[in-house]
Amino acid sequence: MPYNVYLKKNEEKRIVAGHPWVYANEVARIEGKDKNGSLATVYDCNGRFIGKGFINHLSKILVRIFIRDDSVPDEQYFKTAIKKADDSRKALGFDNCYRMVFAESDNLPALIVYKYSDILCVQFLSLGMDRNKDVIVKALVDLFAPRGIYERSDVIVREKEGLPQIKGKLYGDFDPTVEIVENGLKMLVDLQNGQKTGYFLDQKENRYALRKYSKDKTVLDCFCNSGGFSLNAALAGAKSVLALDISAQALNDVERNARLNNLDNIVTLQGDVFEVLRQFKREGRTFDTIVLDPPAFCKSASEVKNAYKGYKDINILAMKLVNSGGYLISSSCSHYMTFPLFQNMLADAARESGKSVRIVEIRTQSGDHPSMLATDESLYLKFFVMQVM
Repeated sequence: MPYNVYLKKNEEKRIVAGHPWVYANEVARIEGKDKNGSLATVYDCNGRFIGKGFINHLSKILVRIFIRDDSVPDEQYFKTAIKKADDSRKALGFDNCYRMVFAESDNLPALIVYKYSDILCVQFLSLGMDRNKDVIVKALVDLFAPRGIYERSDVIVREKEGLPQIKGKLYGDFDPTVEIVENGLKMLVDLQNGQKTGYFLDQKENRYALRKYSKDKTVLDCFCNSGGFSLNAALAGAKSVLALDISAQALNDVERNARLNNLDNIVTLQGDVFEVLRQFKREGRTFDTIVLDPPAFCKSASEVKNAYKGYKDINILAMKLVNSGGYLISSSCSHYMTFPLFQNMLADAARESGKSVRIVEIRTQSGDHPSMLATDESLYLKFFVMQVM
């Protein structure tokens, strides 16, 4: 008998409003018995139908709702949902490389699909989606006939679902290093060893926005990864671009991508960003434009306090290194560091650095990473362009 999940009184309000997650501590009782990861029907305390989703007794998120009617999650259901998600990206002009499916935002919780040219890269982040992997892969092949599909489910969140971290080819025989075109630039993406799914597409439009702050400027790209910001700055006509990262592999990727685009105004430097910025301060070295795109400093609510300090420290250092009238571009990819909190941190950093700083632009993730108003977690990327006076 399928699972029927009944919520405690008043716990349905957030979910009825559109949030897809049912937490275990919100549940009054569970009736029925089925395999873990199977479909469960969720009701409020009075037995009113709310929705259906995959259940996992091992996770604090007991049910991830994605069906609000009498639909059944079969192969046709996944085909229709995936095609709808892809069509919405194409309608916005995305073509060669983009996030095709963004989990909850596309009503496919815990499923991520990226398009990198003619290769798809996927993540199955919940038990329910993992159990439907074969069906989803077949749907992707039937819909898009990709040259290959690579899985990058090597993320720690799977362990909270009772799943191992895994990666590898799911379909096709192909080289996992793929050439894409982003903002007119050729980029090599390493699906096997690159960070996350190989390359961060959520900053695509922000990287293009950097160009107007780069022409005839000296640019420092901190936490540069494979060089997305660096290459856009260089192509825009920067006097010079210094790409800084602690990873030797990342810097090798920057140099390779620079050669691929015949750009000779990029120099790489390996080191801890915090330490290098302190060294630049001691040397009196400054820049016209500095980009801060660090990895998430907090991945849970309990880490916010320490993350706030980390973000503030790095922004203070950067503000002191920006020439008068120059630009500091600062971002955070942690949804726990909310927009108001991030802006407060920047204000604290400006005050403690002794600089007068004004906001020129506030941006967020690219349009292929849409966020749901009912799901705060899906709006995660903050991107502030500031002028240091």
